[in-house]
Amino acid sequence: MIGICTALTRAQWGVWDRRAALLPVSYLGAIQRAGGLALMIPPDAELEDHPDQALDLIDGLILAGGDDIDPSAYGADRHPMTKHTVPERDRAELALARRAIERDMPVLGICRGMQLINVAFGGTLSQHLPEDVGHERHRPHPGSFDGSDHDVRLTEGSLAAQAAGETIHNTKSHHHQGLEAIAEPFEVTGHSMIDDVPEAIEAPYRRFVLGVQWHPEADERSRVIGALVERARDYRDTRVSA
Repeated sequence: MIGICTALTRAQWGVWDRRAALLPVSYLGAIQRAGGLALMIPPDAELEDHPDQALDLIDGLILAGGDDIDPSAYGADRHPMTKHTVPERDRAELALARRAIERDMPVLGICRGMQLINVAFGGTLSQHLPEDVGHERHRPHPGSFDGSDHDVRLTEGSLAAQAAGETIHNTKSHHHQGLEAIAEPFEVTGHSMIDDVPEAIEAPYRRFVLGVQWHPEADERSRVIGALVERARDYRDTRVSA
């Protein structure tokens, strides 16, 4: 059972135009292809103080991509390019991430999710990478992965390399923010081969805590979400036998 946190946004379906909790089906399909059952977890104020109510139901947690994290979560002023923040989503996911990692539950952060686990433990973000790296190649076409492929160099023997199945990994990205100060529990084990921007972090003394800046759910050949599901299966079996 894989819990995956949803966005909170406006959406249209049929004749309706309302606020909705949603995810692209590509995330759910990747979990299902790997043999997992996806449980969507919407933002919930109850989870901010009691994250175990959700975590007791699942065997692994995925923090999905989405809107920018509100800079108040890491003590920064808002950059003009930081937009569409949803603090209620941030608060619930930060609590879930901290507690899941404390429980040694397998956790995978994807794009925004990687940034969120860094913020959860005291890290900070670069709010607009093009100002730092001088190009838009991490998000060349907003709303599309077209032209976003680039290689990431993963540290030999790292969890990131094991999950990807290689040390030079082709990725699909869609982000304009990135990691700045790295939180103490994490090691950077992946860098963009375009500009050396951090693209993977992990917690070496945990069962499976991995953040990737790219979108494995957008690539049906990717093994990364499958690696999370496999480790979640082991976690479930450990809990059942305890």
